[in-house]
Amino acid sequence: MGSAEKSPATERSARSEELRRAERVRERRGRILAIGAAVVVVAGLVVGGVVLIDAQSNGGAAAASDPKDSKDSKDPEDSKGGDAKDRGPKGPGHFVTGADGVRTWTGTLTRNHTTETVKYPMEPPVGGDHHPAWQNCDGEVYAQPIDSMNAVHALEHGAVWVTYNGQASKADVDALGAKVRRTPYTLMSPVGDQKDPVMLTAWGHQRTVRGASDPAVDAFLAKFVQGSQTPEPGAPCTGGLGQ
Repeated sequence: MGSAEKSPATERSARSEELRRAERVRERRGRILAIGAAVVVVAGLVVGGVVLIDAQSNGGAAAASDPKDSKDSKDPEDSKGGDAKDRGPKGPGHFVTGADGVRTWTGTLTRNHTTETVKYPMEPPVGGDHHPAWQNCDGEVYAQPIDSMNAVHALEHGAVWVTYNGQASKADVDALGAKVRRTPYTLMSPVGDQKDPVMLTAWGHQRTVRGASDPAVDAFLAKFVQGSQTPEPGAPCTGGLGQ
């Protein structure tokens, strides 16, 4: 005998059971996916929060340490035209002498403009706060002393200042004067209280020479007239103060 055929009712019941099993599988799969998505979202929120907190913390630290935001930090050029409270070179500066005999000032040379008297720690001064008007320095030879504050402004423009005291010989003074007159961005004047008979000064640099024939004179002029030390290269040496 052959097996009995399933009745339509039995087939419908089996089919319904199969559909219910499939539905339960789908529901379980949906719950698993939903839980996984939730875990991913929560993890992302946690990581994002940590990154945000860390960024805010680093940003705060950077802001606290940024010298541009410090009240004590100020570009000297930003103070030009005003009356600064502190005058002259800043810090415990001193001269360091190189193998070529040139002395370089190690302290900070501020560049504020002021009409108040500036007390410089060296004579002649090699830089610092100065008068708004520069001393004409287009090969100018001054027979009388000039104001150091105006001369320092000329140094800022890249000039070399040749100075001498009463111990310098007339021959050296005349020869140096002739050299200065032939050299743009130079000036010359007597400075009675300088320590050596003849001295050459540029912004931040200075040296003593034996006289007009000393090879160091031409070497100094070649290096420092509009040299790399110049704070304002190309600024004029005319249109300022004469004598």
